[in-house]
Amino acid sequence: MSTRDVSTLDVNPAAEASALGPPAPVLRAEHAEGDIARVIEQQSAKLPSHWFLMAALGAMGTSLVLELTGRRRASRFVGQWPTPLLVMGIYNKLVKTLGTR
Repeated sequence: MSTRDVSTLDVNPAAEASALGPPAPVLRAEHAEGDIARVIEQQSAKLPSHWFLMAALGAMGTSLVLELTGRRRASRFVGQWPTPLLVMGIYNKLVKTLGTR
């Protein structure tokens, strides 16, 4: 891997004013996503972001009820759903914010 100076790359002019670090390189055609990823992003952007949060909170409540009623295996199964639901919500928000490329 060759090390190139960041100043030799094409960069977003707005990124140069950022105090977060070196400017990010401009995206090029070789960085494009495939057709499947584009379809997933387009379909996922149609869902409201709060649905994922509500689903995660619902799974937590359902898990609590199952635990209190003595159904431990079902409680543990449903209790594992909130994390993936919240990750999907973050992905959904990123797709909506950054858009498909």
